[in-house]
Amino acid sequence: MATPKKTMRALQYDKYGGGAGLKHVEVPVPSPKKGEVLLKLEAASINPIDWKIQKGMVRPFLPRKFPFIPVGDMSGEVVELGSGVTNLKPGDKVISISFPNGGGLAEYAVAPASLTVARPPEVSAAEGASLPTAASTALQQLKAAGVSSFDGSGGGSNGPRNVLVTAASGGVGHYAVQLAKLAGLHVTATCGARNLGLVRGLGADEALDYKTPEGARLRSPSGRKYDAVMHCATGTPWSVFAPVLAGEATVVDVTPGIAAAARSFLQKVTLAKQRLVPLLLVPRKGEMEWLADMTRQGKLRTVVDSRYPLSRAQEAWAKSIGGHATGKIVVEMGGEE
Repeated sequence: MATPKKTMRALQYDKYGGGAGLKHVEVPVPSPKKGEVLLKLEAASINPIDWKIQKGMVRPFLPRKFPFIPVGDMSGEVVELGSGVTNLKPGDKVISISFPNGGGLAEYAVAPASLTVARPPEVSAAEGASLPTAASTALQQLKAAGVSSFDGSGGGSNGPRNVLVTAASGGVGHYAVQLAKLAGLHVTATCGARNLGLVRGLGADEALDYKTPEGARLRSPSGRKYDAVMHCATGTPWSVFAPVLAGEATVVDVTPGIAAAARSFLQKVTLAKQRLVPLLLVPRKGEMEWLADMTRQGKLRTVVDSRYPLSRAQEAWAKSIGGHATGKIVVEMGGEE
């Protein structure tokens, strides 16, 4: 079991701004409060929401105060329990999400025990840290579209049959492809040309280069209309979706803007059969446990785009801001400097 130090290395920012604002600091190791655990971190994964908060895209709500140590998805070892925590013990290897409090770009972090789950020995620290936001979002996307079963039976009696996954080689998208196939659905996916083979290897029945005319129009090569769209890309107007949707269809958007929210509201009040559904992740412990178990069984694969030691976490941050990562970007606390 690891023994916490008094101080730790971390990266933090002290104001809104671009990606250059992360600074290496030595700060006190935090103490877990009631319902929290202190983790000695092994890995953390960066999600777009992390740097969007830094850019001020959800100001004045987040971060709650400066300076701020970002990143909420993490894996590590429990070293100390806050009061009231009875389901974990020091020495446990775990996966956790600490959002919106963050803290993941550091050697130690506190996390809510209610969103901390066991990491099976078969699941690496990098894989574990990649799951909480991206895989949970993909799972909740499919559930929002009506998928109720992931046992290969077709997603449930009233669920979709033909689905489209956009940005299918990204953090959320590459999980969405696999989860849709676990549900027994026909999957069409869009991605960049260099990742077509990867996406097919994850299970996609059809893969489209989004830069080609057919890919830009989201047209299924087999002429299928989509019952559901797992929309993981940005900037696609409804006019592009409408011609490729079935009579009753749901587009679940994980990056909704104001226009998407307005359209969703209008469709709801007019009882439209083709609907846009904005999705905001609500982390759930049970889902995280299930995703970890699917990973343990080899049924869910994490594609890691790149790994960085904590000393080079600024490069990982910049890589995420630059876009076009294939899968997940991971910072490893014990990685090679």
